[in-house]
Amino acid sequence: MNFETFTRRDFLKSSTVAAGGALLGTLSLERSAHAAANNDTLKIALIGCGGRGSGAAAHALTADPNCKLVAMVDAFQDRLDKGLEQIKNKHGDRVAVPEENKFVGFDGYKEAIALADVVILATPPGFRPMHFEEAVRQGKHVFMEKPVAVDAPGVRRVLAAAAEAKKKNLKVGVGLQRHHQPNYNETIKRLQDGAIGNIVAARVYWNGGPVGPKYRRAQVAEIVGRQPTEMEFQMRNWYMFNWLCGDHIVEQHIHNLDVINWIKGSYPVRVQGMGGRAFQQGPDSGEIFDHHAAEYEYADGTRMFSQCRQIPNCENNVSEHVIGTRGHADVNGHKIFGGETAWRYKKEGQSNDGWQLEHYTLFDAIRNDKPYNEAENGAKSTLTAIMGRMATYSGKVIEWEQALNSTLELVPKTLAWDAQPLVLPGADGLYPFAVPGKTVAV
Repeated sequence: MNFETFTRRDFLKSSTVAAGGALLGTLSLERSAHAAANNDTLKIALIGCGGRGSGAAAHALTADPNCKLVAMVDAFQDRLDKGLEQIKNKHGDRVAVPEENKFVGFDGYKEAIALADVVILATPPGFRPMHFEEAVRQGKHVFMEKPVAVDAPGVRRVLAAAAEAKKKNLKVGVGLQRHHQPNYNETIKRLQDGAIGNIVAARVYWNGGPVGPKYRRAQVAEIVGRQPTEMEFQMRNWYMFNWLCGDHIVEQHIHNLDVINWIKGSYPVRVQGMGGRAFQQGPDSGEIFDHHAAEYEYADGTRMFSQCRQIPNCENNVSEHVIGTRGHADVNGHKIFGGETAWRYKKEGQSNDGWQLEHYTLFDAIRNDKPYNEAENGAKSTLTAIMGRMATYSGKVIEWEQALNSTLELVPKTLAWDAQPLVLPGADGLYPFAVPGKTVAV
C-alpha cells in the first residue's frame, strides 16, 4: 500500500472491513434496540465499580432523570461496596441494586447485562473487548471507558462489535470526553475550517507524576488476610501490568493522541519512538515504562510529536498543540494564534464538563433514536496508542497495518483467582519488561 496516497476513506474501508469482518459472524443478531419513550425507565448495569465507574454511573443518573441503577459487578467486594455507597450518596433511591443483582468476581457480567437497558463498562481496559461484545450480543446500549482494548486482537474485537452495534441500532459512547466539550469542539471546528492554514505538525503531552503502584504486595495481603495469588496482586495493582492497563501511553495518553486524530480526520500511518524505566523499580512496579516519546506520521506527511511521563518532581504538562502554514494553536488552552485573526474561547456560563456532557449526548440518542456510535473511533485511537507502545518497546518503526494485524495477545485465556497471568515475577521478585532493540513487536 502506498501510504503517500492513503486517504481517510481508504483507511476506513481497509481497517473496518479487514479487521472486523472476520469476527462479525460471532455476534448474533439477538435483538435490535429502539428509541425509549421519555416515560420509560431505563435500567443501568455498572461493570467495574472503582472511581471511574462510580463517577460514570453518577453522571448517567444525572443525565437522565428516568433511569435507575439496577445491577453492579466488580472483581472485588470492597470495591463494589464502596462504589455503591458513593453512588447512593448522590442519587439515593434511584440506586435500586438488591443483593441478588450484585456480582463479585470475573463472572456475573453476563447476568448483570441481561438485567439492564444501558451498560456502563469501567473495569480495567483489558476486559473491555469481552464485556463490549457481550453487551452488543445481548442488544444493550453501552457507555465504555477509554481505552477500549490493550492489544490489537482486542481492538479487532471491538471493531467487529462496533459494526454489529450499528446493525442493531445500539447507541455506544466512549469516554474520550473532549469530543463533548464546547471549548474543544469550537476550537477544533475553527482549525478544521482553516484558521491556521494546513496543519503540518502537532505536539501532545501527558507528563505527570506516577499513578502506581496502587498497592504494594503487603497491602494486598492485608486486604485479603493472606498472601495473595499472583492474579489477585496484579488485579489490585492493575495499572502496572499491560494486560490490564496497556501502559500509560494507552491508558492516559490516548486522550491527547485522539485529539490530533480528531483534528486531522484520520489516523497515523506509522510511528517510531523510545522509552524506558527511570523511576519505576522494585517488585511492586510491574512491567510498564514510566516514559515514552514517539513521533507519529500521517498520510499527508504531518508529524505528531508525543510525550508521556510518570516520574515525580518533573515538569508537568497535559496539552495538545498544532502548527499550521498560517499560525499555531494551543488546543487544550482553546487559543489560536496567527491566521487572519487571533482567537480565544471565552463563552461564559457554558459547561465544559465532558464527563457529564458525554452522558447527556448518549441518553439523548437513546431517547430520540439518533445515530450514535463512538466505538469505531475509540478503537482506532486506542490502536494509535498501542502502536506507539509497540514502537517504544521495540525501538522499531511500526506501520499501522502491522499494528492492526498484530497477533500478540496480552490477556490470559483463563481468568480465575488461581490462574496465572502471562507475565510473572522472576526469582528476585522482579517482573520482566521491554528492552528496546531486544523486544520484538508482533
